[in-house]
Amino acid sequence: MDLELLRQTDLFQELTKEELGKITGISAKESFDSGHVIFEEGDKGDKFYLILKGEVRISKIIPGIGEEALVVLKKGSYFGEMSLIDDQPRSAHAIVNKAAEFLVIDRTDFERLLIKDKDLAYKLLMTFVRTLSLRLRETNEKIKAFFAMTAFK
Repeated sequence: MDLELLRQTDLFQELTKEELGKITGISAKESFDSGHVIFEEGDKGDKFYLILKGEVRISKIIPGIGEEALVVLKKGSYFGEMSLIDDQPRSAHAIVNKAAEFLVIDRTDFERLLIKDKDLAYKLLMTFVRTLSLRLRETNEKIKAFFAMTAFK
């Protein structure tokens, strides 16, 4: 695994070469073709994905309407981080938009690493918190825009 590729990803920018090596040590690569469903809303969350190549569509299925894309993620983006933090089911669908390759981290391996290395745990968890906070703010803006559009109908 190219450590520089990891270092270019927001999640891993603050890590030392040694810490990046620890991440690659618990990582695996997976590849999927366009249209492959990585996981569905409600599935057990046990893996985190970093996009090395391709695109992934994160979406929700709206009853009576169908799929509603929330965001399309590209190289360097990551998803599934909530499953590394909580023990809840997946909150959305993840579908390969363009053939993709991922760096995948299993929750159990991640937890073991965090227990062994508290400094690394702090760095990664703070990055996760910032990501979740940013995504929550974006969702709040979308909800605000939705209500603004529906108020005039």
